[in-house]
Amino acid sequence: MKRISMVLMIIAIAAVLAAPAGAAPKKDGKPDGGSLSYGEYGRPATLDPITSNEMISLRITELIFNGLVGINEKQELVPELAEKWEASRDGRTYTFFLRKDVTWHPLEGEAPKPFTADDVVFTYTIMMHPKTITPLKVRYEFIDKVEKVDDATVRFTLKRPVLNALAKFSFKIIPKHGPANQQYLTRDDRFVQHPIGTGPYMFKAVTPEREIILAANDNYFKGRPHLNQFAAKPFADQNIMTQALMFNAIDMIVLVNPRDIPEIQGDKRFVLKPYNALSYSFFGYNVRNPLLADKRVRKAFTLAVNRQEMLDSFFNGQGTIISGPFAPGSWAYNLDVQPAAFDAPKAISLLQEAGFTRGADGFMEKDGKKLTLSLKVPIEKESEAVKRVVLAFKNYLKNIGADIKVEFKEWQAWKEEVFLEHDFDIIFASWVFDDSADISSLFHSGEIGPWKNNFGGYANPEVDGLINESKLTLDHEKRRTINRKLHAMLAEENPYTFLWTLTNYAAYRDKVRRVAIHPYKFFSFADEWFMEAKDQK
Repeated sequence: MKRISMVLMIIAIAAVLAAPAGAAPKKDGKPDGGSLSYGEYGRPATLDPITSNEMISLRITELIFNGLVGINEKQELVPELAEKWEASRDGRTYTFFLRKDVTWHPLEGEAPKPFTADDVVFTYTIMMHPKTITPLKVRYEFIDKVEKVDDATVRFTLKRPVLNALAKFSFKIIPKHGPANQQYLTRDDRFVQHPIGTGPYMFKAVTPEREIILAANDNYFKGRPHLNQFAAKPFADQNIMTQALMFNAIDMIVLVNPRDIPEIQGDKRFVLKPYNALSYSFFGYNVRNPLLADKRVRKAFTLAVNRQEMLDSFFNGQGTIISGPFAPGSWAYNLDVQPAAFDAPKAISLLQEAGFTRGADGFMEKDGKKLTLSLKVPIEKESEAVKRVVLAFKNYLKNIGADIKVEFKEWQAWKEEVFLEHDFDIIFASWVFDDSADISSLFHSGEIGPWKNNFGGYANPEVDGLINESKLTLDHEKRRTINRKLHAMLAEENPYTFLWTLTNYAAYRDKVRRVAIHPYKFFSFADEWFMEAKDQK
């Protein structure tokens, strides 16, 4: 879903432009000042909006970057870097007229450079380059070309009309002068760890403790954000993160461990705020392993797991068991497909159908080899809830004769083994979705490869065909019907054991005011958050 670009024409002009005098403060009567530190479970691998493929990174990029269009608190499309746009009658051409008062965050000792159409063309081009590894590329294959009309106008020509095309232009724009490599973006590029955006907050530093410091952008085109600073603090243990909140070491947790909700709820210093992220947890299978290539084995594992028992025991029942690949609450989710019921005897029967027999040690064997598989989980010091989930999974599968070796891995090492090296049999993870209901990057065979989201190597021509058909139709009801078929098929195929969606909660000190949370990107409205002068640090 991303692209690249190429132009360098305006450098000479930009060099003689004076820096703007600074954006006016917001005219809402709220005070500026104060700092907010928030806790994240883990740390981001990248800080740019193109190579990032995790929620921790996405939240950071929401503070630093803007798209051509955005979304307001009512979930309506609104102008951002584009002040207006026009669509052709045939739905194949979108022309965006850009704001002329936007500047990029300045580099040390330099004047801010102006945002222009060159940056939009550059972003699309670099995003779509074959060597740029990004989960976004698949979302923008419907675009045929992008052209600079003039410095303040850019035109996109589509290969075909697309349903709700305008909403897709919310992808974040990066500066042409940002990446060192002007052709494609890699994780080795300095820009990936030292991003430059147009957004309300500017990247300042990463501390030795891996805390990411962002400072208010005084020249932000929507008006200076109220809070002076955001600091993202990584935690490898959710229990410690909750204690950091309780002892005032941080001001906010973006995702509260469900087991900690009663403790926080009973403390009047904090606000506990629910938000409905489109997300679910799952066990994912690497079908490159011949044992897991047999869908009977994957189905057996799903039947062997008592998901409701785990949800009730480890998450206080605060969630819903799911049956398939779309986020519950999404228009694409097929409510007619019921989650498979816990059925250990049937699971054993399926393994026997697949050629396994019980060995003397109680574990299943096939061709003289024991059914032994690795389960890799991110973060060595996992939260108690996650630790219990994976150990319960191990025990459930032991009951049907599968020997599961659990390995807890540091976040970055886990990502490399799963997404780059594909060195795993099973993983435990979660996906968080936007509202597009686009699962192509997860299950389309074209998305198999290093750093791509189809990490398990799942390939099914019928699934590919349905995904392609869904993306081509302009009829919303037809797309819903296609996605219902996809849901039913993937529920039967079990590339994942689909688990549950949890009710999400953020927790924050009551000194932080006017907190509105975007269900997917979280910090979309953070430039409006503020603290009264008496509460500012």
